[in-house]
Amino acid sequence: MNKSKEIEISFIIPVYNRPDEIKELLESMIRQTVNEFEVIIVEDGSNVKCEKVLEQFVDKLNLKYFYKDNSGPGQSRNYGYERAKGNYCIFLDSDCVLPQNYFEIVQSVLKTDYVDAFGGPDAAHSNFSILQKAINYSMTSFFTTGGIRGSSEKLEKFHPRSFNMGYSREVFDTTKGFSKMRFGEDIDMSIRILQNGFKTRLIKDAYVYHKRRTSFRQFFKQIFNSGIARVNLYKRHPKSLKIVHLAPALFTIGLISLLLISIVYSVLFLFPILVHIIIIFIDSSLKNKSITIGIVSIATSYIQLLGYGLGFINAIWKRIILNKKEYAAYLDNFYE
Repeated sequence: MNKSKEIEISFIIPVYNRPDEIKELLESMIRQTVNEFEVIIVEDGSNVKCEKVLEQFVDKLNLKYFYKDNSGPGQSRNYGYERAKGNYCIFLDSDCVLPQNYFEIVQSVLKTDYVDAFGGPDAAHSNFSILQKAINYSMTSFFTTGGIRGSSEKLEKFHPRSFNMGYSREVFDTTKGFSKMRFGEDIDMSIRILQNGFKTRLIKDAYVYHKRRTSFRQFFKQIFNSGIARVNLYKRHPKSLKIVHLAPALFTIGLISLLLISIVYSVLFLFPILVHIIIIFIDSSLKNKSITIGIVSIATSYIQLLGYGLGFINAIWKRIILNKKEYAAYLDNFYE
């Protein structure tokens, strides 16, 4: 992209059976301090469509709606980009809500210090439920796998995540957009962006309120599939796997081993687990200013670690040892 050319931004939002979520997101877009943008909603084969919800926003936003057969979020984002007028697109998940100055911050950064692709972090809104705040803690905490999720540039070149990610038309034309991966497609995209010589950047102030899954079961399913995705990414990009990515699997093996040893020998072997639980409880309680959230964060943190670890181990068995195809290790209906 010619850096001197004015940047025209289009938001692209894939949605699947979540009309209530998309309503909340669009309401936050109306409240932006700057609203010079296009919004493209791509309905990915939903049974519960959001088309009627969008009718109340057509006079308030530059809004376009498309319905297509289900193909997953990556292909839906590509579908939206092909129909976008902007020369720079921002991708959001439907379960996100924007702070009022989100667009103003992104626009200002791109105008003053242009970058080919960017990503922003996520946060918990004060109105989120106790479970949503606990899940947000477990997905961002140093004491889980939060430190390797893409909210930091310390470990390696920054890999934007698709819940809050943007890149230029030039990037799209060069990379051909997201691959057909059904999970981990955003990391795959970030890797290919870097491989093609483009630069990425974390815009720390461009955060979104990310609601995520709203039940323990849904959260486990999402995280389990993320563990699988890491192995699938390794198959596509062998150099992408770092030692730190093995941590949840090692944690899972260690936890099971300690539980078994404690049954055979002594409960004293559970002491490391107890210390970890206490640390999570104290850290989350202080950060969220809530003992209740601290307690629930213990459960969400262990779901996060064990879910990722079990998914990773499952994928190692099926994808590496048994040499099965990419979708073989996933739980059924992993977008529901």
